[in-house]
Amino acid sequence: MREVTLRVRHHGEPESDISENYPTITIRSVSSMTGSAAERKRIIEITGPESSISGFLDDFAAAPAVLEVDPLTSLDVPRVLVAITYDSYQWDSISQRLTDIGVHYRMGTTITAGWERWTLYLDESDNLNEIVASLERAGNETDLVRNVEVDEVAERERLEFSRVLSDLTRRQREVLGTAIELGYYRPKKGTSIEDIADTVGIASTTAWEHLARAEAKVMEEVGNRLSSVDTRSSK
Repeated sequence: MREVTLRVRHHGEPESDISENYPTITIRSVSSMTGSAAERKRIIEITGPESSISGFLDDFAAAPAVLEVDPLTSLDVPRVLVAITYDSYQWDSISQRLTDIGVHYRMGTTITAGWERWTLYLDESDNLNEIVASLERAGNETDLVRNVEVDEVAERERLEFSRVLSDLTRRQREVLGTAIELGYYRPKKGTSIEDIADTVGIASTTAWEHLARAEAKVMEEVGNRLSSVDTRSSK
């Protein structure tokens, strides 16, 4: 099986068309659709500057196919959640096109500056050229971002993860691993730095220093990967 990532300029779809005017925001689907017949509802996540999110939502709510826009969070949080209701008869759905073709795809499609990012999983019997042609016949533009064997993706990610771990000292790995095991990063954590320090057998200030340095290294790598993805998506 191959993992194929396509960038699709989805013409005629409000999220894509309007987001072209707000290139600093990113939209991601975070729920499946509900509803039946014409009226469908789902939840999207939007990240970016508050002013851009506000402008996008105003323009989006005015689109003919959009029936309702209901922010579930305030617009000044890092990830804004919005429930949208739309008329499916006026909404050209790429997910439905892929389903009709019989193609597996990853949920959680993202949209930035008018371009949707779709990751497909293709068997030997799937013809990528025919899939692209089907999308383009609907008036869309497509760019091939990646086309690799699934095994190659898994192996590359394992190697990259191993490199991050090797950059940590033995004590940093121990403290970070203990923090994760004790639930330090859970939303409703009951674990403190003191708990981690007691488990490892070191002073609280020392545990905090090791954890801070480990987090910095891990998050730097995450940031590099996100920047790499954004760079490839803008090409």
